[in-house]
Amino acid sequence: MNTPVIGYRQLTEGEIALMNVIKQYGVEIGALVEKMAMDGTVDTRWVAIARTQLQQGFMALTRAVAQPTTF
Repeated sequence: MNTPVIGYRQLTEGEIALMNVIKQYGVEIGALVEKMAMDGTVDTRWVAIARTQLQQGFMALTRAVAQPTTF
């Protein structure tokens, strides 16, 4: 039995595919951020800011697709 997550609706196949694209881009961007964080020649304060804001952006993209009904 597949119990839905509270506040989330059942996604269509197209929405699931779009979510997977977003998640894959997140993995790729995350790897870039980690590479830059380990570089040693860049300002790590800005890398940290970028990490946080990119995470927020990817979360916003997934919420745009999922359209949760809860906070």
